Amino acid sequence: MITILIAAGVALVAALFLTPAFIRVLVRHGYGQFIRDDGPTSHHSKRGTPTMGGAIIIGAVLLGYSVAHLVTLRPPTWSGLLVLFLMAGLGLVGFLDDWTKIRNQRSLGLRAWQKLLGQSLVAVTFAVLALTRPNESFRTPASTQISFIRDTPFDLAAPGAVIGTILFIVWAYLLIAAAGNGVNLTDGLDGLATGACLFVFSAYTLIGIWQSGQSCSVDPGAQCYDVRDPRDLAVVAAALLGACFGFLWWNASPAKIFMGDTGSLALGGAIAGLAITTRTQLLLLILGGLFVIITLSVIIQVGSFKLTGRRVFRMAPLQHHFELMGWGEVTIVIRFWIIAGLFVAVALGIFYTEWVAGDLR
Repeated sequence: MITILIAAGVALVAALFLTPAFIRVLVRHGYGQFIRDDGPTSHHSKRGTPTMGGAIIIGAVLLGYSVAHLVTLRPPTWSGLLVLFLMAGLGLVGFLDDWTKIRNQRSLGLRAWQKLLGQSLVAVTFAVLALTRPNESFRTPASTQISFIRDTPFDLAAPGAVIGTILFIVWAYLLIAAAGNGVNLTDGLDGLATGACLFVFSAYTLIGIWQSGQSCSVDPGAQCYDVRDPRDLAVVAAALLGACFGFLWWNASPAKIFMGDTGSLALGGAIAGLAITTRTQLLLLILGGLFVIITLSVIIQVGSFKLTGRRVFRMAPLQHHFELMGWGEVTIVIRFWIIAGLFVAVALGIFYTEWVAGDLR
């Protein structure tokens, strides 16, 4: 528990006190956000606000994780390092995208194929390593079995090991891409995506702690969790939680800095990595319910327009629909945070109820 607290505390302090210095550097060099002309007119006042703040989040997480392990003399684990690799790798892709936007002074960054290639290289590397790094108990950070609250009987490796590995890589890529795009689409109002991620990382901190106490390697039994390195995954989640808290201080309305694609892709990747390594892949649909709703609003809008020529919403993603209806930005953000919190509460309730129900059998 000390490791978890140190990781969260160091990441919080780092993000809180390093962000102002980073803002000054960005302002000095004129690295500001380019705002689309077809967006809500209220956003035009945000033109020039420093972006790429996700770099601070990534740095704070890595610092918090490293300091926590150095102080407690606990060695890092493959599970924790792989989630951090996924976060940092996707963050780098997002950074290149943000940098391209700033350099060219336009709202379009990397070309679609460049962004896809970068995300694919990171995601595939993560998936392959997650299946090929067993510990002394022959547990790997990930499993070819589809998971909900724990691994289900549905095993992608049923047709064979090679086919199973390929299917797992595809499945992991879909989860990573969905989570990254979900956070990216949500990052449209000051503090919205950062606050929503806070709820999810809080949940994964609790899940990791609980799984650690009920781990099959510690307390074998019918309801134990066959998850490798759950405590270290809680450390990673806690570091992410602390970094988001510190960054939110400066990202809340009116935002002094935006996380950019650097942050949204990194946080989305971290969420997907935690879902895969804690064996809660399908539970993520509930934990990240707000991200799912916002992503669906874009899919519905695009599908409806292509099929019927009509738009369902005034504008997508969903938060901009409510902006055009006259809702204030802070009102939308707070209400969406409430929705995100409710989804997380329901997911944690399902997670705990499954254990209680199984323990009573």
